[in-house]
Amino acid sequence: MSEYTWNELLRDQIDWHWTQQLRERLEGLSDDEYLWEPVPDCWNIRPRGTGTAPVQAGSGDMTIDFAFPAPEPAPFTTIAWRLGHVIVGVLAMRNASHFGGPAVDYDSFEYATTAQQALDQLDREYAAWLAGVESLGEDRLSDPCGDAEGPYAEDPLARLVLHINRELIHHLSEVCLLRDLYVHTRT
Repeated sequence: MSEYTWNELLRDQIDWHWTQQLRERLEGLSDDEYLWEPVPDCWNIRPRGTGTAPVQAGSGDMTIDFAFPAPEPAPFTTIAWRLGHVIVGVLAMRNASHFGGPAVDYDSFEYATTAQQALDQLDREYAAWLAGVESLGEDRLSDPCGDAEGPYAEDPLARLVLHINRELIHHLSEVCLLRDLYVHTRT
């Protein structure tokens, strides 16, 4: 029986989902699907100046809809919005805080104008996250997360890795479900 390290097991959990279930399902995402609003009043990624939420964050031609605090119930979010959240809030900000990636937040990020650009951003941030987790080895998994994680600053990095795995599985599965809904409402 092979011996695995905890670091390998943590990476394998998300990478198995990524390679065996998720990433192939995102291939062929069209621009129409990417920006599709299945219900009225969705939060989306929109051309600058056309946002419908109190906050439109982003540094480029497109902005992402937000509100602080988020309204109850929270608006339904599109594939574009969910990918933007995963790319920036789940991955890129953590890559910056923990693994030396470029500083980024929702305001400074340049959101994709096309589905392919968004998938390229997702692939890049996912690869950086996986490499960053690998760089922790075994010893640093027990290090505290630090101030970037706010009230979870004292939690071990292993807990953050598990949290990010859950976030990726959760939100990207939602994206796949929205793709299914798109196909089945277009026939």
